[in-house]
Amino acid sequence: MKTPGVSEGAPAPGSDPRERLAQLPEGPGVYRLLDAQGTVLYVGKAKNLKRRVASYFSRALNQRLLVMVGQVADIEVTVTRGEGEALLLESNLIKSLKPRFNVLLRDDKSYPFIRLSTQDAFPRLAFYRGPRKGPGRFFGPYPSAWAVRETLQLLQRLFPVRQCEDSFYRTRSRACLQYQIKRCTGPCVGLVSEAVYAQDVAHTTKFLEGRTDEVITELGVAMERAAAALEFERAAVLRDQVATLRRIQERQYVSGEGGDLDIIGCAQEGGQCCVQVFFIRGGRNLGNKAFFPLAPADTQEGTLLAEFLTQFYADKEVPGELICSAEPDDLDLLEAALAEHAGHRVQIRSRVRAERARWLEMARGNAAVALKSRLGSQAGYSLRLTALQEALALPEPPTRMECFDISHTMGERTVASCVVFDDAGPRKSDYRRFNIEGITPGDDYAAMHQALTRRYTRVQQGEYPVPDLVFIDGGRGQLGAVAGALQELGLGTLTLVGVAKGPDRRPGTEQLWLLGQGTPVILPADSPALHLIAQIRDEAHRFAITGHRSRRAKARTASVLEEIGGIGPKRRQQLLQAFGGMRGLTSAGVEDIARVAGISRDLAQRVHDSFHPDAPAP
Repeated sequence: MKTPGVSEGAPAPGSDPRERLAQLPEGPGVYRLLDAQGTVLYVGKAKNLKRRVASYFSRALNQRLLVMVGQVADIEVTVTRGEGEALLLESNLIKSLKPRFNVLLRDDKSYPFIRLSTQDAFPRLAFYRGPRKGPGRFFGPYPSAWAVRETLQLLQRLFPVRQCEDSFYRTRSRACLQYQIKRCTGPCVGLVSEAVYAQDVAHTTKFLEGRTDEVITELGVAMERAAAALEFERAAVLRDQVATLRRIQERQYVSGEGGDLDIIGCAQEGGQCCVQVFFIRGGRNLGNKAFFPLAPADTQEGTLLAEFLTQFYADKEVPGELICSAEPDDLDLLEAALAEHAGHRVQIRSRVRAERARWLEMARGNAAVALKSRLGSQAGYSLRLTALQEALALPEPPTRMECFDISHTMGERTVASCVVFDDAGPRKSDYRRFNIEGITPGDDYAAMHQALTRRYTRVQQGEYPVPDLVFIDGGRGQLGAVAGALQELGLGTLTLVGVAKGPDRRPGTEQLWLLGQGTPVILPADSPALHLIAQIRDEAHRFAITGHRSRRAKARTASVLEEIGGIGPKRRQQLLQAFGGMRGLTSAGVEDIARVAGISRDLAQRVHDSFHPDAPAP
């Protein structure tokens, strides 16, 4: 963005920068401190340019500023029409010049949105990044492209609104694979009417606007009607939609909040800093993102936040309220500049209470965790990957690893788990569980064969990337069982590793079995590669046990509602309808249960306690 201003001429090279002080104007503007080579050392804004720049040469300075001023050979200024204009110009210059002594925000991408092409008879949902000036509706912004794609995948399962390119849509003569797997209703070949399709579009719009309760109510009524009309397949689909929406609502709903706001927490340690931003839109938490600005070690939090906000929102949508972990410098000026940029009032607050204080504390905590993780794990995790490459003689460090484990109780309710690690650590969004059926109880080989067949059938179909390494919790026998499954799928070239416990089953004595080798690889107990393998194996074990226990407990919960005083047939029906069945109700929180009509807070607590008898008292 070009900001109008009057640029002052520079003196001849080699002159003392102090000679310029008397020539500087006293109005608002932006100043640039340059070294002898003409490189910009620092960009700053000022209400009074002459007074602000002179202060660098007339007062006691900290070590960082002493070093900077010692290198200053020239001063340039740009006079602006107001302080807000100076703030925006400062932000633009910092981004373009990247001065050494300024706080630098390195992540400068525009934020992505979801676009609904409302101008079409059969609207399309799509990922969008850019100016929001064209036709259609835009929802967001989202903290990352991954968050948009996750939302689009979720919506495709919930409400089958098309997501295909218009060029693909217009040339279809028969329904594509998305129709076959029930993620599209086939508008391209006339398999759905505009009225029915418009219902899915309306539900999608309400969901993206944060009106999830309305959608749940409408789907619950439709589910009851379908069941009454003996349309049980449709009722089951609606029940699953309700259950999914309930889970999303539990994860995203911000209790007591409404409207749009961003919550910004800051942490500083070890010469580095992290700013964590939570995006709240329509009362829903759209996610959060961590930023790691480059800043001098002694930068105060208020200064850091002020410079972060000016750069971060210079080309982004600004919500009406920003909640910060400390009061930014030049607060009034910053609010005025952001309001001018946004076209509406912007309020920046750092002293908040109740729910907002808890969210702000969570933002601070997330920033601290992200910073500690960055400081402690970057080098360590990379070292483990390199060590694993060397231990298994791989051509390069693995970038995607999957590990499988089996859990059951005397063969009952067998569950297999699959966990995924990439070059950044656990990728929990890709974790999967498999309920194993149709095998002899206790046959772990058959269970592992079934789990890998189901997983890698989907990998072969392109739903997931092909991993570099596959770990199996087990020895040579397990390895042979899964090798056969992969051979059947044409994926026999995958690198398989069986992780078996040592003779005394102590941690650090694991044996690594590789396909086709007669003896195991045994790594030293202090090997970084072994530590990484143990971490991945233990995570698969934890994930499998959790799934098995949950599955085993379902039988116990079937008649629990009938045993709770105050829950008669009508209320039981309301609860099951509201959460899409017993599974949704079992995982609901007290506040979610209390939102059901006719359920008091005390009764909701008793319902919750009946499913979670071991939970601590509130």
